[in-house]
Amino acid sequence: MPKTSTIIGTGSTLATVGVAGTTASSVVGASAAGIMSATAGTTGAALASTAGAAGLSGAAATASGMATIGSAVGGGMATGAIITAAAPVVVVGAICYGISCLFD
Repeated sequence: MPKTSTIIGTGSTLATVGVAGTTASSVVGASAAGIMSATAGTTGAALASTAGAAGLSGAAATASGMATIGSAVGGGMATGAIITAAAPVVVVGAICYGISCLFD
């Protein structure tokens, strides 16, 4: 029987890939309006808006944040949307994995 931490780590990885893949299929090749519509109301959009340029709010902050995050890895707004969509899943997975390692 595999260790609990291995099961949680594998599940977290699969969930992250699933979220990133689903988001990518919605945003790759889309216009800025398409990206905003695909990510509206998500935790990733809220995360992106905090990384937006100072003085912006709403959609402008979200678009700016996604572009900023995406540019950190050589991409653009669509890349930022994928990263910000997957980030909460990664964080929750890492926390669960860390906790499970304490008990293995």
